[in-house]
Amino acid sequence: MEYNARNAMAWSRLSSRIVFGNALEELIADHPDCVVMVADVAKSSGLLGLREKYPNQFLNVGIAETNMIAMATAIAQTGKNVFALTFAPFASMRCFEAIRTYVGYMHANVKIVGLASGLSMGVGGNTHFGLEDIALMRTVPGMAVVSPADCTETVKAVEAALNYEGPMYLRLTGVNGNPIVYKDDYDFEIGKGICLREGTDVAVLASGMMVNESLRAARLLSKAEISAAVYDFHTVKPLDTALLEEICKKFPRVVTVEEHSKIGGLGAAVSEFITETGAPAKLRAIALPDAFGPIGSYAYLQELHGLTAKQIAETIEKECTL
Repeated sequence: MEYNARNAMAWSRLSSRIVFGNALEELIADHPDCVVMVADVAKSSGLLGLREKYPNQFLNVGIAETNMIAMATAIAQTGKNVFALTFAPFASMRCFEAIRTYVGYMHANVKIVGLASGLSMGVGGNTHFGLEDIALMRTVPGMAVVSPADCTETVKAVEAALNYEGPMYLRLTGVNGNPIVYKDDYDFEIGKGICLREGTDVAVLASGMMVNESLRAARLLSKAEISAAVYDFHTVKPLDTALLEEICKKFPRVVTVEEHSKIGGLGAAVSEFITETGAPAKLRAIALPDAFGPIGSYAYLQELHGLTAKQIAETIEKECTL
């Protein structure tokens, strides 16, 4: 894959789920061991081209998500690297027992892809929001959990997943017109966070679409003379504890920002690290509340839950003045 400003712009016009399918279609040519399984979401995941070009490496199981996980595990036992995808709440909650018992317990080489996670399915309502998926997947032993910041990082994550041995949950957030975080090529490694902006007063750790919002928030904070560093913690598990240790030593305040329930996500993972190690940093987690909420457009729901750049900046500014 070519990583440059032109491709980043083209990818950003699409949703991360369409970019996922397009990237896998291009990359699968070098991975004859890869099998792609969908629960009737080939079109919405950009996989129609791959289905036509590689029919022997593609399987639609229909609306039978739990069966898909069982089948994916069985296929993986033959030496295949299997991608199994559907919308995030179905990929995680509906399939969880099968994921735990088959994929996790057998440490199967299955990549579970949660499409349109977070608030992406805004008008679909609470049944289609993916706000608990990270919490669930983090509890499965040996499961890597990756949440790309933009479409470029989605392509990077697909490349990494094709070369990764073991269970993984790939969480795709955002809608059409994903903001660009990465314009050029860069080093991406599962389990390694990335510093995107240096700072001295507060460290902002974000994942998914909230990385871009956090970068914008940092620029707003600079006007208030607050220097905010921003880190892309694209991998929630395994957490980059070496980088996190450095951050907690350097900054008196750490803020996590995520499009996920405040229970069990990135904020919880960082909180567990601080509690277990006795790190001196003070933590503030910005996330979704422990409640069912209204439906609406993606932009409306982001603002409702305080996840816009302006709101994130205001929350951090208050935190820094306490």
